[in-house]
Amino acid sequence: MKIYRLQSIGSIDGLVMCEEPTPEPGPGEVLVNIKATSLNFRDLTIINGWSPFPLEEGRVQLSDAAGVIEAVGPGVTRFAVGDRVANNFMPGWHAGPFREFGLQFGTQMDGWMAEYRTIDQNELVVIPDSISFEDAATLPCAAVTAWNAVAGVGPQHRVLTQGTGGVSLFALQFAKARGAQVIATTSSNEKAQRLRALGADHVINYAENPNWGKQAKSFTGGRGVDCVVEVGGPGTFAQSLKAVALSGQVSMVGVLAEGEMPGYLDMFLTFARFQTIATGNRQDLENVIAAVAQNGIRPVIDSRFTFDEGKAAFEHFAKRNVFGKVVILNEA
Repeated sequence: MKIYRLQSIGSIDGLVMCEEPTPEPGPGEVLVNIKATSLNFRDLTIINGWSPFPLEEGRVQLSDAAGVIEAVGPGVTRFAVGDRVANNFMPGWHAGPFREFGLQFGTQMDGWMAEYRTIDQNELVVIPDSISFEDAATLPCAAVTAWNAVAGVGPQHRVLTQGTGGVSLFALQFAKARGAQVIATTSSNEKAQRLRALGADHVINYAENPNWGKQAKSFTGGRGVDCVVEVGGPGTFAQSLKAVALSGQVSMVGVLAEGEMPGYLDMFLTFARFQTIATGNRQDLENVIAAVAQNGIRPVIDSRFTFDEGKAAFEHFAKRNVFGKVVILNEA
């Protein structure tokens, strides 16, 4: 089978396609015929050596995949050959609150950038026929993160999203499905039109209006937004504080933008809740899949690459000028 390994950490050039024997499932394991994978910002941090987690050279990359059960090992009860599945993003975290860091795909254990992979049966969930493999492959990290970032949002709430990456677009879609009003930011008028087409009630071009936090607040009659999906980190946090309502929530998701963090008192005086989002567990993924199926939500896919174009997919994604998810298809 074909498989990509990160033979040297530091650049995309370290990704090498290899030929290896197709593995056989052991007790409690299944063999997945991988049909599609998708990229997340974490994948760039691993390849470039920016990740805050311990890294190991030689690891297979990518944390999100969907495929078909090809074979089952002894003792497997959750799945049968032919089942359509997607993987749990955080191995070992199946339900309940986040309590400990375990091994992660692409860092201390092999990920999914391969034609086949064996995995413990407990790290997979079923996907319905109504969700394609490429759509399902976008869900484990970005969609689950967005799902938890807007948890509790309803028709009475206003949500602020930042940019057009996978998490932000899923947050927009989930918030609109729950009846909330969404204010989105972006850097171009073309992307603004696409955000409105997805359902954004207001769109702010932050390249033209660097004080976008104040403008977002003005769209709420001066009250502020109930939830900020904060993906920028230091570079956007000050504006998020200007936008958030008293007792609102800032869901801290990412660190995409460089800058200086506001001071403690600036944060304290918002009386907001600052909630870091640790992606989510297997139950969250099952809830996301159900919501996507029931609401007819279509993940936004920026671009598709073949398996042989795996490095090109990373190169495109690294430019950070995307609208949605970058997907790798193992079969044309």
